[in-house]
Amino acid sequence: MKHLLSRLLASVVLAWACLSTAGAAELDEATLAGHYWLKNMREVGGELLLRPDASFEWSLTYGAVDQFAQGKWRVEGGKVLLQAASPQGSPRFRLFEEDELNIRKPAEAGSWVAIVGMPRVGPAAGMAVMFESASGKQWQAVSDRNGDAIVQVPASEAWARAGLRRQGDNGEWQWFVIPPARAEARLAAFAIDDISQIAPQPFQRMTLLPVVGTLQSEDGGLVYSR
Repeated sequence: MKHLLSRLLASVVLAWACLSTAGAAELDEATLAGHYWLKNMREVGGELLLRPDASFEWSLTYGAVDQFAQGKWRVEGGKVLLQAASPQGSPRFRLFEEDELNIRKPAEAGSWVAIVGMPRVGPAAGMAVMFESASGKQWQAVSDRNGDAIVQVPASEAWARAGLRRQGDNGEWQWFVIPPARAEARLAAFAIDDISQIAPQPFQRMTLLPVVGTLQSEDGGLVYSR
């Protein structure tokens, strides 16, 4: 009887070890990587992209609200951990089209103003702007929370070009010739191409649990499937 119980116990231990090994294999990063969509939530759209290089993109849309996060992901303790990070480098910039620019009033005398943001979305803070006059002189400012970068320039100078990049980025400036109408008004606006550059991070860390082919938030409120 003792021998039989020992054999049964050994079989149970072996089966448990096999199940644990299979579970670990299922939680391999290469297996989990892929494109997931939020399910079972009315009027809410969501996506989660887990890339093989350990980076991720997450988005959630409901009504007029758009949330976005990006960063690194990993498997730890049988869970998928998303660690959000601020965008790196500089976004791509472009000049606002005239029909996108709501401000028509010229800048105050002696001031040049560069507005940075996303049309019909909001301002972009922390963008460095290099103002260059026709004579080659340069002034630099950083956009504030309203998206405004302002410098004081003598009236004898004419605005010729503007270079933009994120504050702290040591890469190349993205240069733009200022249209005559904008130069005369001493006010120009520059759009960025990516909402993630101005949207606040919706989370710093998110934990997802693998459950029957899905990834679920710990409270069960978010369920993603491929």
